[in-house]
Amino acid sequence: MSNTGVSAVEAVESHVRAFFEGHFVEGVDYDLGPQRRAVMPGLRVLVVGPGPRSDGWAFVTAGCWAAGEKDGCGLEFLMTAHVRDQRFIELMAMVAYYHCGGHRLGLEHSMPIGEPWVPGSTCDHLLISLPYPHGPDLEHCPVPGGHARILWMLPVTTAEIEFRRRHGHEALERLFDEAEINPVDPFRVSVA
Repeated sequence: MSNTGVSAVEAVESHVRAFFEGHFVEGVDYDLGPQRRAVMPGLRVLVVGPGPRSDGWAFVTAGCWAAGEKDGCGLEFLMTAHVRDQRFIELMAMVAYYHCGGHRLGLEHSMPIGEPWVPGSTCDHLLISLPYPHGPDLEHCPVPGGHARILWMLPVTTAEIEFRRRHGHEALERLFDEAEINPVDPFRVSVA
């Protein structure tokens, strides 16, 4: 990994630690295997425990920007959850590889997980949205040579994805607001 890539991973981690001051934050190096590691040599998943900003857990990638930036702009991803679980670390590594491996995710995109978010959940897709629970102070992350944008991976149902395809992203987000969904509840009722 280049010096710029290492510096970018460190900058993302520093940004996340500063934003979540007062929270337990651990950087986890996830072994993706040699072929995948070659695509994202510096990938880490930052695990953020409950604290003053949130009573849930957060999982944030650090290394996507370095693997896929264009003209200094790139993405990192955030997921919130009700507990700390290795499943969420693996899921964030999967999202990072999907994005950096050529599928280029972006705001208002979605991706199927291929199985329930957690066993028994009807959420089987991830919707990429603004990090509403944490706001623009987390979303905008300066890195050496550019800027990383941290976007939220919200677990959603197939029915919600179908609704979004028919009515648009904003219409789905309005349904979420009206239903006052708990985004970390894996067993929440579908709004569509």
